[in-house]
Amino acid sequence: MRILLAEDDHHLGTWLSRALEHAGIQVEWVNDGRLADRALQQNDHDALVLDLGLPGLDGHAVLQRLRARDQRLPALILSLDQRVQSLNAGADDFLAKPFELAELEARLQALVRRARGSDHPRLACGPLVYDGARRQFVLHGEPLSLSPREQAVLRVLVQRSGEPFSKQQILDRVFPDDEDVHPEAVEVFVHRLRKRLDGSGVRITTLRGLGYALETGGPA
Repeated sequence: MRILLAEDDHHLGTWLSRALEHAGIQVEWVNDGRLADRALQQNDHDALVLDLGLPGLDGHAVLQRLRARDQRLPALILSLDQRVQSLNAGADDFLAKPFELAELEARLQALVRRARGSDHPRLACGPLVYDGARRQFVLHGEPLSLSPREQAVLRVLVQRSGEPFSKQQILDRVFPDDEDVHPEAVEVFVHRLRKRLDGSGVRITTLRGLGYALETGGPA
């Protein structure tokens, strides 16, 4: 999962970014409403965590612009009050400060699952399942041996099984802070993953002009 965190409190933003990334959630953090609005238009995210009291452009305006563009991105508001107003303005959920990290994680997972049209808590594609507790993939009930980066690429693909991810989208999610990694690196990891999945009933297909998609079925 990749989220946009719009929070101007440096201490809270730093803590949330580190804690969520430790839990396997990739975070793009901005501290200004104008930056948040720009990131929402330019980058790919699974959810938005939005503080209302942002400088530059407040959270209400960020949310209003998001919905005016008809972006269906799930949005969770962090604030001290104004719950009803936030939900009426187009937010999907609200969490009052102070809050427990575990509750934020649970609400984010629920929002993203609901947005994808499924309440199933597992990340899975046919016999391939990601075990979040052990942080590893299981294929036909057996652990799948993968390098950290192979696992990171496969996690991106399994999050939206059947839907394509471009090389750049995969790159942004797997190597968010490494500008020296080229899109061709994605081809290498996809090639390795195809070997790992060969004959398993799960495959990575190439959709011309769109990217890669994880699907059930025979060889791609």
